[in-house]
Amino acid sequence: MQTHIQQKPPKIIPRSLDGLAVSETVYWEKYYENPENIYEWNNGILEEKPVSDHLNVLMYLWFLEVLRYFLKTHPMAKIAALEMGFGFTSTNKTAIRRPDLGVVLNNNAVSLEPDDCTYHGIFDLCVEALSKSTQKVIEHDTVTKKAEYANAGVTEYYILDAGPDMGFYRCNARGIYMPIRMTKDGIIKSKVLPGFQFRKDDLYNQLTVEQMIEDPVYKSFVLPGYSEAKRRAKQAEQQFLEEAIRANQAEQRADWAEQRAVWAEQQAEKEAKEAKQAKQQAEKEVLRADWAQQQVTQKAMEVEQAKQQAKAAEAEIARLKSLLANKK
Repeated sequence: MQTHIQQKPPKIIPRSLDGLAVSETVYWEKYYENPENIYEWNNGILEEKPVSDHLNVLMYLWFLEVLRYFLKTHPMAKIAALEMGFGFTSTNKTAIRRPDLGVVLNNNAVSLEPDDCTYHGIFDLCVEALSKSTQKVIEHDTVTKKAEYANAGVTEYYILDAGPDMGFYRCNARGIYMPIRMTKDGIIKSKVLPGFQFRKDDLYNQLTVEQMIEDPVYKSFVLPGYSEAKRRAKQAEQQFLEEAIRANQAEQRADWAEQRAVWAEQQAEKEAKEAKQAKQQAEKEVLRADWAQQQVTQKAMEVEQAKQQAKAAEAEIARLKSLLANKK
């Protein structure tokens, strides 16, 4: 009996059209929304946008989360959809770039509308998560795009990379990117988004939300309401514990007072019983004293009677003696 093992069809890798010459009109019509590859357009040439490695994607996702928290707390700008394209013309080229992340301030001359698939102005801030497939790809973000974004007027440009090519830049008065100076604590502060800041090392550490809401760098914009609610909840819990302690102490005092009352009642009953017994004993003593007095009185009467009898006997003897004397 033969067993037939079903073979999986070979995986078809879409053919890259990197380097293909097309007009800008054809690019927008055919290649901008290509479902298989992401293309940018540079002076009439298609350039395939490389995929970032996993570490840089994780770094990008963490940065995006922090930025979204900031804009939720301070809604001064909008975040463009992932890899949304924008076009610009410089002295020697016309290009359409699709940054991994674009930020448009609310006061930008060209607003970002909800139904836009492309941005028709210049981003205020662009972020690229670096791909390290080849040195050419690395230089594409760190050199080529860096120069293009500066010439286009993108005020700040961030390159996210888990390796040595991390960079944060801001245009100076001459339109040239200069590295953003970190604070002594390693904090990057944006001028495009006043108040937005992050610690460079945290791009590697990737703090959790629970850690950020307690961190002084992020606590002012990462769920500040949660921190306040947590503070109130802790305060309410403390008040509850204090009230519970007071209630317990009051209950203990009530129990103690009740015990004292019971003891006092028992003591009063004991004293009443003792008083009753003392009264009964006193009554018995009075009865005994009365009986003794009666006995004394009776004895006295008997003694008096005996005296009278003796006296009467003495008188009779004296009479008899007198009679005898007369007879002689």
